[in-house]
Amino acid sequence: MKTALVTGITGQDGSYLTDLLLEKGYEVHGIVRRSSSFNRWRIEHLIQNPAIYGKKLFLHYADLSDDASLRRIFSKANADEFYHLAGQSHVGISFEIPEITTHEIANCTLKLLEICRDQVTPPRVYLACSSEIFGNSSDKAQNEKSPLNPTSPYGVAKAFCMHTGHIYRETYGLFVSNGILYNHESRRRGENFVTQKIVRGAASIALGKLDYLELGNLDIERDWGYAPDYVLGMWMMLQQKKPSDYVLATGKTHKLSEFLESAFKYFDLDSQLYVRTNEKFIRPSEPQRLCGDSSKAQKILGWKPSLSFIELVHEMCKAASHKQ
Repeated sequence: MKTALVTGITGQDGSYLTDLLLEKGYEVHGIVRRSSSFNRWRIEHLIQNPAIYGKKLFLHYADLSDDASLRRIFSKANADEFYHLAGQSHVGISFEIPEITTHEIANCTLKLLEICRDQVTPPRVYLACSSEIFGNSSDKAQNEKSPLNPTSPYGVAKAFCMHTGHIYRETYGLFVSNGILYNHESRRRGENFVTQKIVRGAASIALGKLDYLELGNLDIERDWGYAPDYVLGMWMMLQQKKPSDYVLATGKTHKLSEFLESAFKYFDLDSQLYVRTNEKFIRPSEPQRLCGDSSKAQKILGWKPSLSFIELVHEMCKAASHKQ
């Protein structure tokens, strides 16, 4: 039985990855941060299953700044694979808390790679990078060789992570694969992300619980995919003979206004009647268009997206309507 250690296990990607790993027969260890309120609803179905929790799934308390606790967990888990998915994950918020964002993403990744390097048998490592490293790219579709031009503290921190992964791979021989993931959504997406804000807002307006929705720049174009497809890609990366970097994307872009219109149409609403622009939601700096070229992942990993853009929007809308 393989063993995996996962940071960010309670998030969208971490929860789907845990589902996948358990289905594949793994023992999964997750690192969670102790807080005054629980935020484990995404893995609650696993915690409440006596055949899984405490037998195949184990949670460990630690903060990514706590070196001693992290080292004890690594020693206890003795993992074959390590998936690092934790850290401040909101691009817009990174402008408000750049220091914390940089610490959680860049510094903590460096710390974790050092811990991996010190293990008797280092695990294979997956690092979560982001399309935000490319910023306002001149490439029509970005691939693993596209130049980096981040435009946010979040993007800069993720670029640091990717380069650091290269150093530990090439200098110390660690198996480190960087996943350059484009926007990927699902019913488990956090409420502070604009896609979730849109579908929940539309569902609330349809029920008369909300009068209107305030948003920022609707003209940005993004490459949106389905989160479970992307965590499968993460797992595929660590099953290869050699580590590498991989872009995971659909290769198709849509304006945020298209996402908005599709979501409101699902609820038989005209978005123009219920949506207002608020300057406070417009970021100081933001890539206008991000589109990924996943040819390498498709050729080497055999990876491909499963849902169309409309299917993704409808999946999220359906989930939002059930939560009202």
